[in-house]
Amino acid sequence: MLHQASSFENQKRLEAVRPRLIAFARLHLRNATLAEDVVQEALLTAHEKANDFEGRSGYETWVFGILKYKILDGLRAQKRQGTWQPMNDDISDDLLDHLFQENGRWQPNARPSRWGEPDAVFENEHFWQVFDACMIALPDNIARVFSLRELMGLSTQDICKETGLKENNCWVILHRARLRLRTCIERGWLQEESS
Repeated sequence: MLHQASSFENQKRLEAVRPRLIAFARLHLRNATLAEDVVQEALLTAHEKANDFEGRSGYETWVFGILKYKILDGLRAQKRQGTWQPMNDDISDDLLDHLFQENGRWQPNARPSRWGEPDAVFENEHFWQVFDACMIALPDNIARVFSLRELMGLSTQDICKETGLKENNCWVILHRARLRLRTCIERGWLQEESS
């Protein structure tokens, strides 16, 4: 009876995280059907290996870790099948121009705001809602590169291998992603927090 209750609770936790898993998989795979398939595989794996979860990270983080490998398998399958959509190497963005002076320093009105204690920010549910909205607002190519690096933990070299980008362009995309996310989060979270 105890095993059934924990299995039921595990199922509820998996269903709660499913929408974020789907959005994350769609961002990378650009194919709703394949995204559903890899998420289903990740959920099945998480359910089967629920006893392996040791609690060293959050449950959702653990499930996203499983999904990460399923997404990479999905990207490789797309390449083999010839359905993979390479990233556009040509990204024009005026965002950088107005944030920095000619000497490379921040414009006085563009300096980053203080966000508070990092541990407290990561525990703030509203922060993550704003972060998700900001990720969705990023152009696809920028969001995919940022997500591969910062959320999935791939090295720049691996990102370039998976996406076909040149390394210097990858670094520029990552920089632009961070700037856009910072601006969006400051508008959507810090301003609301201070109100």
